[in-house]
Amino acid sequence: MDLGIDLGTSSVKLLLVDDAARAVDEQSAPLDVARPYPGWSEQDPEDWWRATDTAALALRARRPAEMARVRAIGLAGQMHGATLLDARDRVLRPAILWNDGRSAPQCRELERREPRTRAVTGNKAMPGFTAPKLLWVAEREPDVFRQVARVLLPKDYLRLRLSGDAASDPSDAAGTLWLDVAARAWSPAMLAATNLDERAMPRLHEGSEPTGTIRDAVADAWGVPRGAIVAAGAGDNAAGAVGAGVIRPGDAFLSLGTSGVYFVAGDRFAPNPERAVHAFCHCLPRTWHQMSVLLSAASCLTWIAHATGAANEAALLDEIARADDRDPGVLFLPYLSGERTPHDDANARGVLVGMTQATTRADLGRAVLEGVALAFVDAQDALLAAGTTIGRMSVIGGGARSALWGRILASALDRELDYHAGAEHGPSFGAARLARLAATGEDPRDVCTPPPVAHTIAPDPALRARYAARIEPFRRLYRDLRDGFAALASPVSGEE
Repeated sequence: MDLGIDLGTSSVKLLLVDDAARAVDEQSAPLDVARPYPGWSEQDPEDWWRATDTAALALRARRPAEMARVRAIGLAGQMHGATLLDARDRVLRPAILWNDGRSAPQCRELERREPRTRAVTGNKAMPGFTAPKLLWVAEREPDVFRQVARVLLPKDYLRLRLSGDAASDPSDAAGTLWLDVAARAWSPAMLAATNLDERAMPRLHEGSEPTGTIRDAVADAWGVPRGAIVAAGAGDNAAGAVGAGVIRPGDAFLSLGTSGVYFVAGDRFAPNPERAVHAFCHCLPRTWHQMSVLLSAASCLTWIAHATGAANEAALLDEIARADDRDPGVLFLPYLSGERTPHDDANARGVLVGMTQATTRADLGRAVLEGVALAFVDAQDALLAAGTTIGRMSVIGGGARSALWGRILASALDRELDYHAGAEHGPSFGAARLARLAATGEDPRDVCTPPPVAHTIAPDPALRARYAARIEPFRRLYRDLRDGFAALASPVSGEE
């Protein structure tokens, strides 16, 4: 029995997986995001641990026999978050998250200080990454920066609380802008550009390697065996890929979570920073991946459901489905938190255009689903422009539950989409697989196979034609509004 822990933005999810790779049970606990100023996004790391502990205790109460057989624990988590600790491993300030936009000026400063940033890291400096956040802290909160002894990513803070080990893996570390991604090692030059050195970094292990064992006190509280292994784990997207069996060159998936991800596995470092494509390490040895990222995906559906008074997202999806495929005549730019691929624009915002007095809630909901799908078309084009070969496509994440959205996505992307049994488990299932590998030393190719395909959604010819005609107006709308977004942008510094 293995336990996968996925530290997301809106919740922590724990998944028990047996030796036959079957999900036995899961438990989640919610998380809140603090937004004290426009463009900011923060969480208290103590809330991560409290939520994880709450979920684990609930699993123990319901599945005591299974928890007592856990041999290893794998970690997955939201990437890029800056968790700042002092010399006694005390948290210095709330963690600055992946979708925080305050450090855009510091991105320019980082690339000025180290002109080889893109060559070393394979990525353009963007506000979501960790290193620019540290430049922001050094500039705006110098008293905090002087106390920084260690910087951890979110899932690795959970590891510190679980096992006492300061460790990470290359897939998550690649999202910091401190990693030499080709070498899979910390870059002294990139660390120096933020006035840090390797002493502030966790040691690196491949995602399928053990980093330590669970603390006795935690093991006893959770009802798992003392000495249970803690695996290095992965950033959430790489973990989702392992769960979906996306580990061979050309294997791909779409993730429909809070953010949206278009992920393609590879066997080499293949950067394309000019189109805001991420080139990261995968979480298995000698593997890499490319990734286009949308900062808002399923979160757009959550937003429109709340804004229009729908009971919840599922109720709104049912309402949209009952309206058939009527063209709402409304365009939606899904940039509620800015955007990464392909625009790298922290000032971009969500826009609905084309509404009339006849526009219904279902029309607005469909426009939101279509807007996210068109943004994925931009993401796909950025990958193809980098010479990426894209094979079979899987869908994971909470949005994978919607067949309606799947038909829209398949038609917009003009690709068949495979939906796997248990696809909604996503990164937590991948984390459990990495835990198994750390415990058994098996060949990843034998363990990280695609789960059975539950169904495949093919493009709908009529919708495909609609979206092919809609993509250029979608792109033109952003271009026409780009300067206006910048002019209207609220300050993100917290100052008047």
